[in-house]
Amino acid sequence: MIADPGRAPLSAAALRRTAAFAESRLWTALEVVEETGSTNADVAAAARAGAAEGLVMVAEHQHAGRGRAGRAWSSPPRAGLAVSMLLRPGVSPPRWGWLPLLAGVALVEAVTGVAGVAATLKWPNDLLVGEGKCAGILAEAAGDAAVVGIGLNVTLRAGELPEPAPGGLPATSLALAGAHTTDRGALLGALLSRIEHWYGRWRATGADVERCGLRAAYLRACATLGRPVRVELPDDVALAGTADTVDAGGRLVLRTAAGVRSLAAGDVVHLRTAAPGSSDMLG
Repeated sequence: MIADPGRAPLSAAALRRTAAFAESRLWTALEVVEETGSTNADVAAAARAGAAEGLVMVAEHQHAGRGRAGRAWSSPPRAGLAVSMLLRPGVSPPRWGWLPLLAGVALVEAVTGVAGVAATLKWPNDLLVGEGKCAGILAEAAGDAAVVGIGLNVTLRAGELPEPAPGGLPATSLALAGAHTTDRGALLGALLSRIEHWYGRWRATGADVERCGLRAAYLRACATLGRPVRVELPDDVALAGTADTVDAGGRLVLRTAAGVRSLAAGDVVHLRTAAPGSSDMLG
């Protein structure tokens, strides 16, 4: 696919000179590739081959990008950020469930601070701008390592936006939201800095999300809480209720007509109003 000449390429050399990378204690290597299938798959392969923590891979274009549940994720060349990071947390894998939520908090801070666009999170892994999806996050285990991938729509035009998944939110981009800047290098630098900040605090406290302040930061950023939602579970059952909170395990706490449920995974649909008299079992 040919890149739009109006969309500037990322420079690995310039990115390595930024404070976010040059002064980092976490990020050890940065690769910018013109095209690949999936940066998450590439970084996972590097992790299994023994690559050190802190590898960052950015692709100008992915032809086999993935979201949660195996969904495809695509963007025109140089129109977004497709980035994956290799982490070796050194804490028990059950606590790794907070890594995509941690990345979400960092992404909100980066987008708000650099682009001047108000952003929120939809549990567990979407960045929202208004009622549109602007980014997705996918965290995967690769042996004793974790790979965290982020796809952010930066300069996509209306006609370039992907079709939403059935029942999903429409897509948007920072440019369509009126961003002050769409400099992808600046956005990536801010994102890496904020991930390093939260990851350092999280790991220093033994992944205690209360002590490091991560849970409180996530609750402030999460637009899912306090509203009626439908959660589509992996077993093709859906629950309806009010999203109360996200607990210390990263689970969504849902108050339904049948009681309180804590959900570790699921696709959330934000509902405008609760459906009076409807059952919480939708399918």
